[in-house]
Amino acid sequence: MDDGRDCGAIRAAGCVLWRRSPHPEQIEIALVHRPKYDDWSHPKGKLKSREGPVQGALREVHEETGFDCVLGAALPTAYYPARGRPKEVRYWAAEATDGHFVPNREVDRLTWLAPSAARLRLTHERDRALVDDLLNALHMA
Repeated sequence: MDDGRDCGAIRAAGCVLWRRSPHPEQIEIALVHRPKYDDWSHPKGKLKSREGPVQGALREVHEETGFDCVLGAALPTAYYPARGRPKEVRYWAAEATDGHFVPNREVDRLTWLAPSAARLRLTHERDRALVDDLLNALHMA
């Protein structure tokens, strides 16, 4: 069965980026809007040549959101077709630290939402499941 785990897969990495909410014991999740696809997703992107998934995830979060982050637990890897090829996206939970968002060609908007609102805003079902995976990793489910 071809599930995208072969050497011909597009390799990518990203994070479910979160920060502590002003409300006690709550968090907010960062979602990015990509005008090219008109979708809302978690920050992610293709790995560069010889780049490892951890380095790629950190780079993509910074490029797409303007924030640095501290990686936490590994989250489930997503496998899906993209432009006729299998794609593999490795994800991590990541707490935002310093930074600020500046719109760019790839990402024109960033929003911070409570987990329930983030689930509703995300375009793809596979991204919605990652919200629950994050909450489980943070022992908030």
